[in-house]
Amino acid sequence: MKPDRKAELLNDEVLAQMLRGLRPRVPPPGLTTSLRVLASRERRRMGGAWGDRLRLFATNLMRPLALPFAGGVCSAVVLFSMWLVPTYPVRGEGSFDVPTMLTTQATVRGTGPIGATGDDVIVDVIVMPNSDGYGRMVDYTVVSPHGAPVDEALRRNIENRLLFTEFTPATAFGQPTASRIRLYLQRSSHIDVKG
Repeated sequence: MKPDRKAELLNDEVLAQMLRGLRPRVPPPGLTTSLRVLASRERRRMGGAWGDRLRLFATNLMRPLALPFAGGVCSAVVLFSMWLVPTYPVRGEGSFDVPTMLTTQATVRGTGPIGATGDDVIVDVIVMPNSDGYGRMVDYTVVSPHGAPVDEALRRNIENRLLFTEFTPATAFGQPTASRIRLYLQRSSHIDVKG
């Protein structure tokens, strides 16, 4: 052993012998009684009712959690409001569509050589895209004014005009897609398109 360590152990043994030689201290006779009286007063002051004890327990439990909880709620409100704000639709005065060109309507590219005979008629046409980039008519509905029936000759004329009409298909996110287009077929060879 090192000499310093040996001296420390010797000092510790001397100190332990001196402490053993001290006479024991006896507490005063009224100390136990006065401590019990003080404890009972403190218990009564802290609330002998269970409601007060519960309130004290809740206060002691919630005080360390209050600040982190408030910070979490505030940050959640801020983050969710930032997440939801851009989704509110912005609408102009007269239109309900934002002009982003994400979608386009089908249009008429050209009509065939067949002329119209009979009355002006309104037709709803369903246009599907072809593999060559053009659109073709797959179905149509004659919208007759006042529920008047359409005779067979007018129906054949409409079908012939639609078969020879070239369409540009509608697009959604740049991809051709099916759509519905309303055509006003007039007696002349003119077609008026209403998207």
